Amino acid sequence: MSAAADDRSQNVHATAVVIGEAGILIRGRSGRGKSALALALIDLGEERRLFSRLIGDDRVALEVCGGRVLLSGAPKTLSLIERRGYGLEKRAFERTAVARFVVDLLDQGETAARMPEAVDGTVALGGVRLPRLVFDDSSRPCERARAVLAALVAEMTAL
Repeated sequence: MSAAADDRSQNVHATAVVIGEAGILIRGRSGRGKSALALALIDLGEERRLFSRLIGDDRVALEVCGGRVLLSGAPKTLSLIERRGYGLEKRAFERTAVARFVVDLLDQGETAARMPEAVDGTVALGGVRLPRLVFDDSSRPCERARAVLAALVAEMTAL
């Protein structure tokens, strides 16, 4: 791989899902609830009859291609996600999706805006700006999933 390609791709400690056609990257330290949010998003998406799949849990490859960020799961753990207190669970997966949204789960003790007016700004991944939501410990995975889907719908209808 060339140096230019290295600048456009990286592996990150994160979890990713695809809902509809939108890849969602979930970032945060270990134990912050990335997997729980991913499972809640997949379940909520399926309830709403949306295409909902795991991309990757724990390690996600980001690659910038054509002004978009592609999300891919680690090859050795495709379809596997950790459910705390249970262990690894096998889920339907998609190999790659275009990132449309980033969710950041804050460290314990950090606080997010209680009533943000809109998406908590944007974040750059490989030079590509994406909408971003931020959550602290004050909400549960199911509440976060509903907020993410609502923000995603609002963002996609604004295009």
